[in-house]
Amino acid sequence: MSILLIEAFYGGSHKQLVDLLQEEIEDCVLFTLPAKKWHWRARTAALYFMQTVPASADYRILFASSVLNLTELIALRPDLGKLKKVLYFHENQLIYPVQKCQERDFQYGYNQILSCLVADIVVFNSAYNMESFLTSIGKFMKLMPDHRPKCLEKLIRPKCQILYFPVKFPDVSRFMPEHKLALNENTPGAKGNGNPYAFMSLPFQEEDERTMGLTKNSNCADCKSADCKTQTECCTSLQERLHNLLTTPRELNKPTSSKSTSYCQGEDKPHEACKLCRNPGGLECQQKPLHIVWPHRWEHDKDPESFFKVLLRMKQMELSFHVSVLGETFTHVPVIFSEAKKALGSSVLHWGYLPSKDEYFQVLCMADVVISTAKHEFFGVAMIEAVYCGCYPLCPKALVYPEIFPAEYLYSTPEQLFKRLQNFCKRPDIVRKHLYKVFIQNNTIFFLRYCDQNHAQYFKYGCVV
Repeated sequence: MSILLIEAFYGGSHKQLVDLLQEEIEDCVLFTLPAKKWHWRARTAALYFMQTVPASADYRILFASSVLNLTELIALRPDLGKLKKVLYFHENQLIYPVQKCQERDFQYGYNQILSCLVADIVVFNSAYNMESFLTSIGKFMKLMPDHRPKCLEKLIRPKCQILYFPVKFPDVSRFMPEHKLALNENTPGAKGNGNPYAFMSLPFQEEDERTMGLTKNSNCADCKSADCKTQTECCTSLQERLHNLLTTPRELNKPTSSKSTSYCQGEDKPHEACKLCRNPGGLECQQKPLHIVWPHRWEHDKDPESFFKVLLRMKQMELSFHVSVLGETFTHVPVIFSEAKKALGSSVLHWGYLPSKDEYFQVLCMADVVISTAKHEFFGVAMIEAVYCGCYPLCPKALVYPEIFPAEYLYSTPEQLFKRLQNFCKRPDIVRKHLYKVFIQNNTIFFLRYCDQNHAQYFKYGCVV
């Protein structure tokens, strides 16, 4: 069986996904376009792939992200229309924030709706992504002056399912500062010669399954937290799901659908006694300025203006902190970045994209707090990676974040964000003694945080490899 992978925007999370699929699933062939000029990729990629993808009788599955106009490609290449077509949504254009006051370009969202109608399976990286897309179709189509199609959501929804973005984590223990390593030593379930993350590649202990919740997909609505037995009964592994998704014959595949999505979460339950490290890393480490990291694309939808406004206010108040601004840059970089770098001066530790993954994870490991100010986020790989590296997350109480992060890590206004950071700057030991831990069992990730010394809470996130 041969799987045809097509990625019209081969960069960032789009690249991560298709690279992982190639690695995990045999007999894949990949065709890509560089991650530049997104709008042109969305408009013209189908014509490019019509000419570059060779005809083959071996193809059985076509997997593409929603950047590609799948409808155009199938019209241009009828031979590909016979394949089982899987469309993956990293983001959707129906609620994508527009810059300034310009009108939303109707064509991008319209293309995604058409692609869903042509696809056999439509996969979203989060419930927020799926529901925001499906429930916006009706309103979006009202932009048409007349002769509007009806009931498109009902046609598309049965094809839809959720598959959390698969993340493959490296061993970052060699980058960990002493206080993070010390904090982990008394963590329930942590195994492996002082390496706080070595156990992440192994199944977690069965004794802790009773405190965990999980979801296979949007059909988990029937699963109540009090009735959950074991993770294996609730959720298949990511490899199995990807394999089933991309290898089940078209006529036998029955995609998951859901009018609404709910999640099975473990309750807060007493755990074995936990000893918090009273002085992790020593006094010297605790006295270092708070290290804030912002690891996002340098584009307007990540709202860098709000982030730097908070930091500059902190700078004016002479609060002590360091900041690392990472993330990819593209053709147009918002002017706020150059202005903020100059204004922040000696508070800047790192500035700009780090092409080396080791360097990137090293900065995340050395940071204390990771911030998102996004106006648009359907998943947020960078935030997950930073939490994996021991950072305390602060995210907007909106978009996908409430689906992933517990309430204490969310803020509602820039003023709330400022106050949290102000407090952390004055008492960096608060975040350095706080444990936001990640466990993995059967390829499902669970965040762990302490409630107190005698209780632990687990929070289901999704699937990893």
